[in-house]
Amino acid sequence: MRRYSVSTAMTLALAVGLTASAASASDVGVSGATGDAPASDSVATPVTAPKEIIVTGTRRRSDDVLGDVSVLGGQELTNQLRPTLGETLAHQPGVSTSGSGPNVARPVLRGLSGERLRILTDGIGSLDVSASSSDHAVAINPLTADSIEVLHGPAALLYGSSAIGGVVNVIDSRIPRRVPETPLHAQGVAGYGSAASEILANGELDVPLGEHFVVHGDANYTRNDDLRTGGYILSAPLRAEAAASADPDIRSLATLKGRLPNSDGRGFEAAGSLAYIDGGLNVGLSVTRHTANYGVPVRFSLDPEVEAERTHIDVHQTRYDARAEVPLAGLFSQLKLRGGYSDYNHKEIGTDGGIGSQVFSKGAEGRVDLVQRDRGGWGGISGVQYLDVRQHIAGDEQYLPPTQQKAAGLFTVQHLDKGPLRLEAGARFERNDLTADASPVVGNPDLERRYSTLSLSAGGTYAVVPGWKVGLNMARTERAPSTDEIFANGPHGGNASFERGEPDLRPERSIGFEASVKHTSAAFDLTATVYGSHFSNFIYQVPTGEVIDNLPVYEFREGTARYTGFEVEADVPLAAFAGTQIKLEGVADATRVTIRNYGPAPLIPPLRLQGALTGKHGPISGRVEVEHDFAQRRTAGLELPTSGFTLVNAGVDWHPIRDRPDLTLSLAANNIFDVEARRSTSLLKDYAPLPGRDIRLTARFNY
Repeated sequence: MRRYSVSTAMTLALAVGLTASAASASDVGVSGATGDAPASDSVATPVTAPKEIIVTGTRRRSDDVLGDVSVLGGQELTNQLRPTLGETLAHQPGVSTSGSGPNVARPVLRGLSGERLRILTDGIGSLDVSASSSDHAVAINPLTADSIEVLHGPAALLYGSSAIGGVVNVIDSRIPRRVPETPLHAQGVAGYGSAASEILANGELDVPLGEHFVVHGDANYTRNDDLRTGGYILSAPLRAEAAASADPDIRSLATLKGRLPNSDGRGFEAAGSLAYIDGGLNVGLSVTRHTANYGVPVRFSLDPEVEAERTHIDVHQTRYDARAEVPLAGLFSQLKLRGGYSDYNHKEIGTDGGIGSQVFSKGAEGRVDLVQRDRGGWGGISGVQYLDVRQHIAGDEQYLPPTQQKAAGLFTVQHLDKGPLRLEAGARFERNDLTADASPVVGNPDLERRYSTLSLSAGGTYAVVPGWKVGLNMARTERAPSTDEIFANGPHGGNASFERGEPDLRPERSIGFEASVKHTSAAFDLTATVYGSHFSNFIYQVPTGEVIDNLPVYEFREGTARYTGFEVEADVPLAAFAGTQIKLEGVADATRVTIRNYGPAPLIPPLRLQGALTGKHGPISGRVEVEHDFAQRRTAGLELPTSGFTLVNAGVDWHPIRDRPDLTLSLAANNIFDVEARRSTSLLKDYAPLPGRDIRLTARFNY
């Protein structure tokens, strides 16, 4: 079992315990899509306005969806592509990352992570264990993505009450939606990053069999060495503590620079599918095998009696997916069925090669959606959803007993368009049954908890004058506690704490709002959003003062919390001459979270400013951007402050063949000035800085 000094462990445990910061299912507003949203069968095909998103497979214009929407696709997805979902999305408005090195980075939406957001692949959950620990990677590879959506607002109620902070939905073409017009359709992407000697590659093939059947196959591979950083490995407060130590080995940590120890990794994924397509009828099945082996950056202990562990995690997942879309007549235009089953396990391998613990998870999720035919401006989606997940842990770190979660949901999202006014409302009723084996749990004799929750959201947008819209949304949400929050009772090395659940937790409730202003014209585009929520029965962790196995004991409690924030995004064309187009882009966002009778929540993003100058001339386009993250000193009691930083990046894209614009060659230089940078949303921010100077080469084709 991993061991840490008590001071280090208390800091880390406090941070992870309170990362579940308050956010509202009403986090809605109107935000312009930040990238192209290509058709799902061709990620590289250029797309013109209007931009689209896909909500459980139904395409809708981004400005017709009430709530904050970001779509990363097309060339922007190629430029931002990384092996992890978090780093791929890190430059989107309101998105940060829980980054734990180059192989583990889960998205953080408006300061929210863990159980309060859902990460999906084509509308179905990732069915992994990434929400439970900072060192568990998401089992979805962004290399397979045609586009990635980030959703807030009523549409989030389509996916579950745990999506109160938002939804990340990875849209791929793993189950084809159309029959290729040629005997073979191929697309792929390959790249290299210098900071970690990173190699990534993905290839896909679609082969038609007759008029209606399509066989699909894809495979991807990633590999990286230890990450080269832009400065010291330890943060300034830890370096000062190390320099003051009487132990020479501890003092040497104060000058540790360069490569991030134990951050290497590799991964492989392959999938095959068969689809039947006949007009609006689409039925398909796929099988995916996902494997990864990656190192968790070392949390160096400043206690000479405690040895730092170098852990590698060996992941295996076999996943089966099915989709059917059936056209209907009458009130409903389409019936959609979507399901997935996953057999997941990973081993946590210590410095000596021994297996410290193993995590096993088997889960299934299914949903049925009825899409209404628009009549007089009224339309919507209604359906049912079911989730069944079983999990158990073997080995030294059995912080959670064998558990099972069953959740059934009934939902609807309706909209009404009347000229300049658009109204939208959503409702979701959900039943959660949580059970656990008795032996490892103290003070929970029946080992079963049942919750019924109801979430409601309503709002609207109004076009006050041509090009200008205002929007307001309100929501009342409920979330059932997770199995970790109720049944945990043991050492959780990944979170550096001994965790105790609270069997008597009530559902978490919130009331929130989001207001927005949006302008779209040839002169400039602007989106400004403010949001806020008040949580009752907010679930969080506090230290008890006890220490077990050299780990501080944290227990779950409930109270109230206040959550506020804003996002501003603007694009301004500056000039157009001799076939050259120049544009200025800017983004600003910030989040603030306070827990009553406790103080600021940890791991919250500070004020962030991003600016970029872009240019395009014929087949060549370029971009120079600056990101400044302010220092985060509004921290929880045991959390260390995070210094501010400024990153300067630049890139150029070239479409070398006029008749094949979907062939793209890209060259980018990130963190050009090789600065030391740390995300305040990362649990390992004091041990694992961001990459230093990183030169990236990327090629994408679609044939």
